[in-house]
Amino acid sequence: MHDSLKEKIAGEIVISADPGKTMRKWREEFHLSQLELAHELKVSASVISDYESGRRKSPGTVIVKRYVDALIQMEIRNGSRFIKRFDTEEKPDYLLSIREFKGSVSLQEMMHILEAQCVSRGISIDRDLHGYTVLDSIKAITTLGANDYLKVFGWSSQRALIFTQVKYGRSPMIAVRAHPMKPAVVVYQKPENIDELAIHLSKLENIPLLVSDMEIGEMIGRLEKIGDEVK
Repeated sequence: MHDSLKEKIAGEIVISADPGKTMRKWREEFHLSQLELAHELKVSASVISDYESGRRKSPGTVIVKRYVDALIQMEIRNGSRFIKRFDTEEKPDYLLSIREFKGSVSLQEMMHILEAQCVSRGISIDRDLHGYTVLDSIKAITTLGANDYLKVFGWSSQRALIFTQVKYGRSPMIAVRAHPMKPAVVVYQKPENIDELAIHLSKLENIPLLVSDMEIGEMIGRLEKIGDEVK
C-alpha cells in the first residue's frame, strides 16, 4: 500500500550527498524521536544519532530498508497522521512494472530468462541484480524529471532498467549516463535498431546493454515470476 512512498524515501537517502541529514529529515517529517525509532529498530539511540550526524559511514541498502520500514510501520500504528501528505501519488504511466527480488539474481540468469543478448562486448556480465524496472522509453524520456529517478530505482540501483518502445537506443543511454545513479544493466525490449552511440555509452559507463525480442507481456510475466520465486 505504501510501497511508492517507501521507494521515494529510500531513494532520497541513497542518492543524497548527506544520507544522515536526509534520514533525519524523514524521521522528523513523521514526528518521531531518535529514541522512539531506536526502540523500534532495537538499537540504541546513539546508533540513530551517529547515522544522522554522519559519524557512522553511509548506510547500506539493508540498513536503509530497515530504517524506512520502521518509519512507515510506526506511522501506521500512530494512525497514519502524516503519511497522507506523501502517499497520494499514483504510479506514473511511464512505469510499466517495478519489483525488488527477495534475493540476488545473477545477470546470466536474467539473460537466460529474458532470452537476451549482450551487444556491448568486453563488459563483464558477472554481476548480481536486486530488482528490475520496466519503462516505456518514449514516455520516460519526455516526462521524467530529476526527482522521478528515485521512483525508477526503487530500493537499489543494482537492478535492470528495461526500456520498451526503443527505436535506436540513444536517448535511454544518454539519460542513464547523465544521472548519478546507475543501473547494473540496461535492457532494450524489441528495439528497431541499436545505434553505435548507445553501445559506446554503455561501455563508457561499464553497464552491459542487452537486447531481447520477447513480447512485453511475456517479459513482465517472467520478471514477476522471478520476484516471487527467488530466495
